[in-house]
Parts: sequence; structure tokens; C-alpha cells
Amino acid sequence: MAEFGYTLMCEQTPAMRERTPVRELVDHAALAERAGFDYAIISDHFSPWLAETGHSPCAWSVLGAAAQATRRLPLVTYVTCPLMRYHPAVVAQKAATMGVLSKGRFTLGLGAGENLDEHVIGEGWPPVDTRHRMLREAVQIIRELFDGDYVTFQGEFYDIDSAKLHDLPDQRVPIGIAASGGRSAEIAAEFGDILMINDPMPEVVERFQTAGGAGRPVYGQLAIAYDADAEAVVEAAQKYTDAGYTHLALVRIGADQQQPFFAWAESELLPALRRL
Repeated sequence: MAEFGYTLMCEQTPAMRERTPVRELVDHAALAERAGFDYAIISDHFSPWLAETGHSPCAWSVLGAAAQATRRLPLVTYVTCPLMRYHPAVVAQKAATMGVLSKGRFTLGLGAGENLDEHVIGEGWPPVDTRHRMLREAVQIIRELFDGDYVTFQGEFYDIDSAKLHDLPDQRVPIGIAASGGRSAEIAAEFGDILMINDPMPEVVERFQTAGGAGRPVYGQLAIAYDADAEAVVEAAQKYTDAGYTHLALVRIGADQQQPFFAWAESELLPALRRL
């Protein structure tokens, strides 16, 4: 049976003028747990998709607070780019600390990034084949640091000098890798514990599975607008489960009506989805 998650939307305008989006995101994590969602994901952006939305807080700060505001809810980055804005060694340290704070409820989602967020450091934007090589190298570094030993590394893009993570969770942090095509699906199969794709792409799932990822979880994301029509959501979710997705996070578009949405999700939506 598939698991269903809730998306903490950093970019959305807060529903109440006296509240900040950062505080509301932490509240939403607690509400999602109470409603019965199986996990929560959060984007890791420097800039919002649209400037008009006006918000884009630091995902890692929100995650730390959400870990303390919840007790059972797994938390996932969807996704972090370890190529430019963050050095892979720094990402590994962030993820390990989140693993400790959440008591093993954290999953590190990684991807090759977008110009929207990575251009801010002023280093330009590499072509996709270069970013794929950078991602392979970055994930290799992160995985080695998760082993807990000192790591010295000299690669095409990154150098590491005697780095060691001194605080590691009892359970190794799982790594998900985002893919949108065959090449990235192969990278996910080689280095990832999880495949992450926004849209229903059965051909990418198949490529991941044939490249060595068979049996591993596949995460997707589905945008919905709250109108209390559970069957419409179920019909859309069916496309993902039919394509082999094991996890599907709902993106609740719009900052208003959060409280009634969570109540409806608990009483109607999640039970209907779990019948898939």
C-alpha cells in the first residue's frame, strides 16, 4: 500500500497576517502528523518560484523546528542540491544532525538543482551533463561521510581534507535522488536508496528499476486544490500508484483554509487514498 505525505510549502503566503510563513510551516508539520499523514516533505529553495508569493525561508531551520514539534512524522528534503550553494560535506553534516534531532525520521533528498536557486552564488549555471557528474561526485562524498570515518577526497569538482561527521544518528540517513530522465534515473539506482520524481513518469521508474533500483521506494508529488472532492484526488493519485510509486506527497495549493483541509484529510481524503 502506498504512503501519503504532506508538502510543507515554503513559498506560500501565510494565511494569517500576524503570522510568519516559517512559524506556520512548523504548525503545518504538527497538523499533518495529527491528521495521519505518513510523512512530510519540504523544498530547499533560496528563492520562491514566483516573486509574488514573497516567501522562501531556510528549509533546514524549519526542519529542525519541525523535528521538535512532531513525534512520529518522517521528514524529507525534496530536494536539496549539494552542488554549488551547499558543499556536499556541509550537506552531509546537516543531514546527520537532522537524523539525530528527529531520532531517525529524516530522509535526505538530493538533486542536480535549478538555476533559480543556485545562481545566487555568482558561479554561473553548468550544463546538465556537468551537473550529473557533479551530483555523482557529491553523493559519493556524502555516502562516505555517513560511514563515520575520516574522508579525504580529490575529485573533478570537490576536494575533501580529513573530514569526519562527529554526530551521526543511530540509523543511517536514507538518500533519495531526484530524476526526470533516464540518465538521472541511473544515477539514482547507483547511489540512491530512493527515487524521487514529481510527475507520474513510468518510463523513468522502469529505467530506475532495470538499472538496479528494483524494490526500492519511489516518491512522487501531486498538486491539489482543496474542494472536498476526495474522489478527484484519488483518481489523480491512481496514475502514480499504477506507475509504481510507493509514496505520494500532496501539495496543498493556497495558504487559506488549512485547518478545514487537515480535518477533511483525516476524515475523508486519507482513508479514500489508502483504499488504492
